[in-house]
Amino acid sequence: MDRFRAARPSPLRDGREPAKAPPWHALPVAKVLETLGTSEDGLPPEEAAERLRRFGPNVLPAPPGRSILAIVLGQLRSPLIHLLLAAALISLWLRQFDDAGFIVLVLAINTAIGAIQEWRAEANTAALRSAIHTASRVMRGGTVERIDAAGLVPGDFVLLEAGERVPADLRLLKSADLQTNETTLTGESLPVDKAALETLAPETPLADRLTMLFAGTTVQRGRAEGVVVGTGRGTEIGRIAQTLEEPSSAPPLTRRLERFTRILGTVSLLLVAGIVMLELLRGDDLQETFFVAVALAVSIIPEGLPVAVTVALSVATRNMARRNVIVRHLPAVEGLGACTVIATDKTGTLTVNQLTAKCVWLPGSGAVEVGGEGLSVEGGFTRGGLPLHEEHHPSLRSLGISSALCNDANFDPAAGGDGGASGDTVDLAFLVLAAKAALDVARLRRDHPRVAEIPFAAERKLAASLNRHERAHHLHVKGAAEVVVPLCHGQDNAAALTAAESMAARGYRVLAVATKRVEGDASGEWLLRDEDLGGLTLLGLVGFIDPLRPEAKEAVARCRGAGIAVKMITGDHPATALAIARELGIAESPREVATGRGLADLSGEPERIAALVSAAAVFARVEPAQKMQIVDALQASGHVVAMTGDGVNDAPALHRADLGVAMGLGGTDVARDASDLVLADDNFASIVAGVEEGRAAYANIRKVIYLLISTGAAEVVVFLLAVATGLPVPLTAIQLLWLNLVTNGGQDVALAFERREPGLLDRPPRSPAEAIFDRLMIRQVALSGIYTGAVAYLFFAWLIGRGMGEFEARNLLLFLMVAFENVHVFNCRSEHRSAFRIPLRDNWPLLVAVAGAQAVHIGAAFLPGLRDVLAIRPISVEMWLLLVPIAGSVLLVMEADKRLRGRRA
Repeated sequence: MDRFRAARPSPLRDGREPAKAPPWHALPVAKVLETLGTSEDGLPPEEAAERLRRFGPNVLPAPPGRSILAIVLGQLRSPLIHLLLAAALISLWLRQFDDAGFIVLVLAINTAIGAIQEWRAEANTAALRSAIHTASRVMRGGTVERIDAAGLVPGDFVLLEAGERVPADLRLLKSADLQTNETTLTGESLPVDKAALETLAPETPLADRLTMLFAGTTVQRGRAEGVVVGTGRGTEIGRIAQTLEEPSSAPPLTRRLERFTRILGTVSLLLVAGIVMLELLRGDDLQETFFVAVALAVSIIPEGLPVAVTVALSVATRNMARRNVIVRHLPAVEGLGACTVIATDKTGTLTVNQLTAKCVWLPGSGAVEVGGEGLSVEGGFTRGGLPLHEEHHPSLRSLGISSALCNDANFDPAAGGDGGASGDTVDLAFLVLAAKAALDVARLRRDHPRVAEIPFAAERKLAASLNRHERAHHLHVKGAAEVVVPLCHGQDNAAALTAAESMAARGYRVLAVATKRVEGDASGEWLLRDEDLGGLTLLGLVGFIDPLRPEAKEAVARCRGAGIAVKMITGDHPATALAIARELGIAESPREVATGRGLADLSGEPERIAALVSAAAVFARVEPAQKMQIVDALQASGHVVAMTGDGVNDAPALHRADLGVAMGLGGTDVARDASDLVLADDNFASIVAGVEEGRAAYANIRKVIYLLISTGAAEVVVFLLAVATGLPVPLTAIQLLWLNLVTNGGQDVALAFERREPGLLDRPPRSPAEAIFDRLMIRQVALSGIYTGAVAYLFFAWLIGRGMGEFEARNLLLFLMVAFENVHVFNCRSEHRSAFRIPLRDNWPLLVAVAGAQAVHIGAAFLPGLRDVLAIRPISVEMWLLLVPIAGSVLLVMEADKRLRGRRA
C-alpha cells in the first residue's frame, strides 16, 4: 500500500475538480503506469477504494430536473409580464380592483398555458432517455472481476471485447484486431482502428489518438486492455459536460420581445403623462384623471399579448410535433424560423448513419452502381442508370461469395433492419451486398465451412478466410485496395489502383476483394500464414459510404431558397466530407472545406477565424471546442445560428448556439439536454419543416401585436384629440377596460390560430437586428390607429355638437369602437395579402371571437346591473346602419395601403 501512496501523481486530484491531464497518448507506457501509480496486476482493492473516495464515482453529474415550480416561475421572467404586474399594483393602489383582477387573471392564464406546454416538452424529452448501466471487467490485485463502471478509478486495468462500451478514458496497453466506433464523441462515421503503440505526437487531434479509448464509445471489433487515465468529469466527455454549465444564448424572440417591451413602456408613460397633464391643466378631477390614466395605460400595454404569444407558440409546437420536431422551450419555436445559418452534423442527420456499398468496380467491366441504403436489401445493380446486363452477374456473384465467406458479421434479411444484424459495419455492408446479388449467406457458410483464417489487423489492413469447396479449398481475401491489389496477378493492377483512387476521391471507403484456389487434402489441417496470400485473383473493388437521406438534398435546397446558409460540420476526413457536400449542393470546391487543424493554426486570431468560417461551407476533422469556435464566429458576424447534432461532441455547440437541435433517435442524452429542440426522426428535412412553422409562429405573433397596438393607438388618439379640443373625456375608465376585454380578450388569441401563409420559405430570413416594431409595423399601426381614432373623435364631436348628452354620446362611441376593432381584426390576418383573399374557413376561432364580442357587448346593454356599471344602453337599428359602414371603412383604407405597397414592391 505504501508503494501506491508514495507514487500518487500530481495530475490526479479530486474528481470534482479535475486538473489538466498530461497528454497520455504522448507518454510511453512505462511512464503512464508510473504517473498513475499502478502496475500490471492492477490496483489493490484497498487503494481502489481510497481513490474512489477521493475522485468520486465514474459518472457525469446529471442535469437537475426542472420542478413544476421552476417552470411556473420561468413564465414570469418576461419584461412585458413585469410591466403588467406594475399596472396591476397601480390599479390596486387606486382601488381599481376590477382592473387589477383582470390583469392578474390574464397573467394566471398565460402562466398556466406556458407551464403546461413546457412540462409536456420536458416529459417528451425524458421519454427519449434510456438508462444504461455499464459493467466492466477489471484487473485488481492480480484478479479479474466484473464491477459497475461507476466504481472505476484512475489506475484501474480494464479488459474489453467487441460489443462492449468503453467505461472511462483508457490508455491502451495491449490490443488485438481492435476497432472502435467514436461517432458520438468525434463525429467520425467510420470505425476507427486502434493499436497499443508506444507514443504519439502531443499535438495529435482527438480523432487520431489511436492509442486511446474514450468513455462513451464502443468496441466494434477485437480485444483490448487499457489503464484508466480519466473518470467522470476528467474524461473527454466530462470536459465537454463542463462547458454546458455556461449560460446559453437567449432565443431571438425573447430578445425581440424585451426590446419591444422597453420601447412600449417608455412610450406608454410619455403618452399617459401627456394626457394627464392636459386634463389637469383644464381643471379635471384629480382622482378621475388618475383612473383614466390607469385605464389608458392598460389600453396601451397589451395585456393580452403574453397569452396570445404563448398560444401562438403552443399551436406551432403542436404543428412541429406532427412534423417530428419536439420543442423543449417555447421561445425556441420562433427562433428556428429566425435562423440565418444551420450548422449541421453530417452523420445520422444528412446521412442514414449506416455504411452501404454503393459502387463496385469489376476488372474488365468497370464501375457498377448499387441501389438501396443501409440494411435494406432493396436495390439492384445499374450502369449509367440502366439495369446491369446479365453477363456481369457471375462476376458480382463471385465477389459476393468471397466477401460473405471472409466475414464475421451476421445478417438475416428476413428479420429486417437492425433486428437480424450484428457485427462490424463493413462486414454487414458486404453481407447486404451479397443479399442484393441473390446469395443465401447462411447456406453458403454451411456448404463452405471455414477451416482457417487470418483476422483483420490494423497493421495488416486485410483479412483472409480459407473455406472448403468440394475437393479443394478457396482463399477469400478482403482489405485495403493498396494492400490487396499488389497481391493479385493476371489483371491490370495499375487500372485497379487508379479506380480505387478515383473512388476514394469521391468520398468512398474502398476495399478490394480477391480469391484463389488452394490445392490440398480437404480433410487436412490448415494454418494460414502471410506468405500464403500471394497469387490472388482480383474480383473487384467495393466503395462504401454512409449514404444521404433521400430527402436531404431537397431539404438543403429549400434552405437555400429560404435564404438560410447550410454549413456541414463533421469529424470525417475532408475528402469524404466534400464528396457528401457536393452531392447535397452545400459545397463544390476544396476551397470551401476548412479543417480542425486549419482552425487550430489560427488560434488567437479571431478576425482570420471569422473570415475562414464565413468562407467555408464544410468543416472536417473538427473537435468539440472548435465547433463552439465556429458557432461563436458565426454569431459574431451577426448570424442567428441553429446547430444540429447527436453526439456528446456536439453538446457544447448545441448549448452555445441560438438554437440547439438534437437527434431524438440516435442522439445521446447529453446532446438532448443541451438542446432547445429535438428531432424525433433524426431527419434534416424535419428542421426545414420546423423553420417553416417557426416563421408562421412569428408571423402570427406580429399579427397579434399589430392588432393590440393599433387598437390601443386608436384609443389614445381619441383621448388626445378630445382633451386637446376641450371635449369631455370620450370614455370612462371602466368603458376603456371593457372595450379591451370584449374586443381583444378573444380576437388576439384567435389570431394566433391563423394558418401559415404560402411562400414563407421563399422569403429571406429576418435580419437578427430587426425589431418586432419595424418600419412596416409602424406604418400599419400609425395608419390604422390614426384613421380609427380620428374618425371616432369626429363622430363623438359630431354627437356632442348636436347637443347629445355625454352619456348617450359615450354609449354610441363605445358601440362604434367595438365595431371598429371587430372589423380591423380582419386587416390583421395578413400584413401583405388582401383580407378578401384569405378564406374565412381558415380560422373559425376568429369568426367565433368576433361574433362573441358583438354578442357580449349587445347583451351587456340589456343586462341590468352590468349596463349600469358600464354606463351603456341598447341602440336602435337605424343607428346600427350608420355605425356599420363607418366601422367598415377601416378595412377599405388598409386594403388600399396593401395594394399600394404591393405595387411599389
